[in-house]
Amino acid sequence: MMVGTSDTRLVLLRGNSASAKSSILPSPALYAAVMTLNADEYELLRLIAQSPEPVAASDFFHTMHPANFERSAAEEDPRRVAWQEKQFGLYKATIDLHDDGLIRIVHPANGERPDLVEATDEGRTALA
Repeated sequence: MMVGTSDTRLVLLRGNSASAKSSILPSPALYAAVMTLNADEYELLRLIAQSPEPVAASDFFHTMHPANFERSAAEEDPRRVAWQEKQFGLYKATIDLHDDGLIRIVHPANGERPDLVEATDEGRTALA
């Protein structure tokens, strides 16, 4: 569901404040409809939306990008480094989805588990 260029994405996502969104776009649903999601954001949002109850977004990270190296691989192994970068990218995707109003925190992290999230109506609209 890629629409536009990466430059377009930056323009759309730079206006993350509610006032910027409301001055540019008339409604959150329209904002979600015109917003560009990259492949990881789309897949993460899809998996969260599929969940019957609030879920930790990080529960899906290893499913989306499983490790492709031995556990004994050196820290500087290029495959390990690339995988770690993908994992960090998924945390960023989670934050972006939240900041853009496509997921919401239902149960904040409590020191024993991470935030539990669910897709918002705008998130489900973005998947349609």
